[in-house]
Amino acid sequence: MITGDAAYIKKINRSLIIRHIIKEGMISRADLSKITALTRATISAQVADLLEEGLIVETQLEHNSVGRKPIMLSINRHAGYALGIDLDYGQLSFTLSDLLGQPISSISIKIDTIDYSEIFQLLMGQIKKFQTDYSDSQYGIVGIVIAIHGLVSKDEVIHYVPRLKWDEMNLKRDLESEIDIPIYLENNANVCSFAERVYLHHDTDNLLCTTLYSGIGIGMMMKDEFFRGHDGYAGEAGHMIIVPGGKPCNCGNQGCWEKYASESSIFEYLSEKRKIKNLTYDQIQVWLDEGDAEVHHLMEQLIYYLAIGLNNMINMYNPDVIVLESELLRMFPDSLSKIKRNLTSSISHYRELIISDFGKKSVVLGSCALAIKKFLEVPMLNFTFEEQNEKNESVVILTKNL
Repeated sequence: MITGDAAYIKKINRSLIIRHIIKEGMISRADLSKITALTRATISAQVADLLEEGLIVETQLEHNSVGRKPIMLSINRHAGYALGIDLDYGQLSFTLSDLLGQPISSISIKIDTIDYSEIFQLLMGQIKKFQTDYSDSQYGIVGIVIAIHGLVSKDEVIHYVPRLKWDEMNLKRDLESEIDIPIYLENNANVCSFAERVYLHHDTDNLLCTTLYSGIGIGMMMKDEFFRGHDGYAGEAGHMIIVPGGKPCNCGNQGCWEKYASESSIFEYLSEKRKIKNLTYDQIQVWLDEGDAEVHHLMEQLIYYLAIGLNNMINMYNPDVIVLESELLRMFPDSLSKIKRNLTSSISHYRELIISDFGKKSVVLGSCALAIKKFLEVPMLNFTFEEQNEKNESVVILTKNL
């Protein structure tokens, strides 16, 4: 039994009710009482508050049986919006979602700078534009989560972003001084793991998500929480040394995992070798389809080294589900089976290994979902991903050279 002062108990009950309304989609007051074990009086009082606040709505279902038509409760998905931002090397990606985590509008901005002040101005300008364009709802934008491809401390200060060469930047403070919306910073691999947990793996207590895009990061969900470590820097597995004395890395070590098994390592090698400045996935897909021997060899090597690191992660954390975030692995034939064939240890245990279907959307989807979780003050969310037509736009910003 939960004990404490009345305000605390009311907050806990509210969170429980909201979570189950989201989980069920639509639910009656009577069924809420059964599922939560709360009295009907408590349910009625809490529901009245949530209706008054505009966070839930009532729907009367049509049915053919005799008696009163059931009144169903659901989240008012149009009461506000969440904004997820992927701050990556060379690109800013924004997605605005409703309160059920479904994308409404997305925009990508290509950037040709690593200068903090210039990127800050781009961020602030686009956030303010979203704020103006979507001010029609009761709560407006309820929160913003910015995914950082680097080290983010527990107090949400950017400790280090290798590819942007940012060191000890307080982006959260700087934005909050200009924008009156709750802003949160989180590691990109963490929000990817959150997206997988919220939208797909609802019953998974130990989920490990490996992102291979710009380096390698590990996001770990354990019992509905991120595994962060002492300062918040856990998950930087890309800088685990797998080849002693190997290729030099920006972190100062040699032979780091991400120098051998990340997508950026493939792109950097082929761009330099084939003298193509802006190499795309489409071009690599053409080479794969043509049976290009060098590209196929590079992918086989990536899988070989990827499996070495995954073996270490599995033995350290014994995850239930392992999700791989990689466009190249989706493109390469039979990549998942090849990875599994390299995971042959008799002491390595996991239930499921998959390649994510979200692609790079997982970063912004997870960011939106995390902003909603913080706004609603619930321990976890269970969303479904609905394919729908969202407004998409791409913008190219030319500034100084990277």
